[in-house]
Amino acid sequence: MTTTITYERLGDLAGTDLGHTEYRTVTQDQVDLFADATDDHQWIHVDPERARTGPFGAPIAHGFLTLSLAVPFWTELLEVKGVTTKVNYGLDKVRFPAPVVVGARVRMRATVAEVVEVRGGYQIAVDQTIEIEGGTKPAVVARGLYRFYA
Repeated sequence: MTTTITYERLGDLAGTDLGHTEYRTVTQDQVDLFADATDDHQWIHVDPERARTGPFGAPIAHGFLTLSLAVPFWTELLEVKGVTTKVNYGLDKVRFPAPVVVGARVRMRATVAEVVEVRGGYQIAVDQTIEIEGGTKPAVVARGLYRFYA
C-alpha cells in the first residue's frame, strides 16, 4: 500500500511505518545484466551449473543488485506530491545478512526514522529491509537517505 503525502507534510513522516511492498522474483537475466553493467562476473552469480555445487547451492544475486531493488520498491511505498526533484542522497549502515538465490522472491519493508530540513528541502532517513520470502534473515538492511525539493 502506497503512503501518499504532500511536500508540505513531509516533516510529519518521522516514525511512520510504510509497510512492505509486493514480492518480486530475482531472475538470472537480472543477475547477468547486473554483472555486465558492473563488470562483476564472479561464477557464484553468472555460472548456474558451477554455482549448483558452490556454497549456496545455486547462483546468487549480487548484494548491490539486491540493494538496487530499493529503487523500484520505493514507487510502491511512498509518493510525495508537490515535489519537483527527488534525490538519492546516500546510504548508512548497509549490510547483506543473507544471499538471494536466483528465483527467490524479495520485498522491502520500510520505516521513516527521521526527517530533517535541509537547504531548500527535506531529507528523510529510512530504515529499509529487503526480505527474502521464507527466509530467516533479511537480504539487505540499510538506512537510505533521500532528499525532496519543491
